[in-house]
Amino acid sequence: MFKEAKYKMSEERLQQLKEELVYLQTVREKEVAQQIKEARSFGDLTENSEYDEAKTEQGKLYSKIAEIKNLIENAEIVKASDKTDSVGIGSRVTVLDHDLESEDTYEIVGSQEADPTQGRISDDSPFGRGLMDKRKGEIVEIDTPSGVLKFEILRIE
Repeated sequence: MFKEAKYKMSEERLQQLKEELVYLQTVREKEVAQQIKEARSFGDLTENSEYDEAKTEQGKLYSKIAEIKNLIENAEIVKASDKTDSVGIGSRVTVLDHDLESEDTYEIVGSQEADPTQGRISDDSPFGRGLMDKRKGEIVEIDTPSGVLKFEILRIE
């Protein structure tokens, strides 16, 4: 039997997805239906670009709804780790990049909440996996296409 993938996320992220689903199924679906209705009123559907655009938008909307439903149905709620002796989901980790000699702080999150531009790194990413369960003072080596990068864990919060 095929096993559905689980999507790690916080309770807050699950709630955001549920709210987005309600919005898409109520407000946005009605807006798209109205666009289709208006486009139909323009006449011949074979040469009606407004109708084609509205139908394309409807397809995108239904695809997004299906995607969010899948995420909700297969959500795995993870609690932030209270431990500060090793890295886990919810940990804020300050590392020293040995090559650049710079310090950066990252938060380890589930894949559905990752946002590298905000310092939120997925536990499923190569960097996140490399940090998981490591302790303060440890050197972490991450394989990248450009070579091995070395980081030292300075703090875990």
